[in-house]
Amino acid sequence: MTYIPFGTAGAGPWSVQVTPESAGWAYCGLRIADLGGGPGGADGTVEFETGAEEMLVLPLSGGCEVVADGEVFALEGRASVFGPATDFAYLPVGAAVRITGSGRFALPSARAERRLPARYGPAREVPVEIRGAGQATRQVNNFCSPEAFDCDRLVAVEVLTPDGNWSSYPPHKHDTEGEGEAVLEEIYYFEGGPGYQRVYGTHDVLAEVSSGDVVLVPHGYHGPSMAAPGYDLYYLNVLAGPAEKRSMAFRDDPRHAWIRSSWAGRPIDPRVPFGEE
Repeated sequence: MTYIPFGTAGAGPWSVQVTPESAGWAYCGLRIADLGGGPGGADGTVEFETGAEEMLVLPLSGGCEVVADGEVFALEGRASVFGPATDFAYLPVGAAVRITGSGRFALPSARAERRLPARYGPAREVPVEIRGAGQATRQVNNFCSPEAFDCDRLVAVEVLTPDGNWSSYPPHKHDTEGEGEAVLEEIYYFEGGPGYQRVYGTHDVLAEVSSGDVVLVPHGYHGPSMAAPGYDLYYLNVLAGPAEKRSMAFRDDPRHAWIRSSWAGRPIDPRVPFGEE
């Protein structure tokens, strides 16, 4: 199933659980933990082992304490995904982990081979990029892009799209190895909305999405992600693939590739960046 509505993929302590097995691919995964009563509420705890996967702990709302490999990380977190970028923690393969806090936390993951140390990712070091122009303006928080944070296979970024705008546009794909394109599995996890997500080429999806929904992209063109007027849209992209060197290389749908050049000289939507102080 490519479109996974919220409430249909929970298991155990996870309100959302996508594994390589459930997705029908080899690398990419995602868990969502809802702990305590939300920001300011009583703390909740989840304990687990990472096994063959490297993971991140990314606060979507609220903060938490993460214990992994004997290291303790206090994540300040944030009130909402529509605020400033958050701090996060990296969890290596083969680690016993305890998370205690109040709020909603995403754990993007990838099957990995190298065992890197558990680490803290400060919010101030997250590169924030404004991409596109006009009604294609959006904000990308590159907290775990290949250039920003070292992992074995895992790549993860956040995209915030103002109401009425389009992102993940022009549509693109990364399913064929070659110059300018990497082979990647990809998960879209949404907050906010409603919005709409399009996938096409090798399979077709046009889904209305909102908080907690997931769209899987094993192959094919994906985009646009459309924020309905009046509703900002957030999505977490989780990517992983077989290449030894991490990459986010993609190939635009040739019918729409011209759109990138049209942004030159056009004004940026003043509603981004989100969370600007």
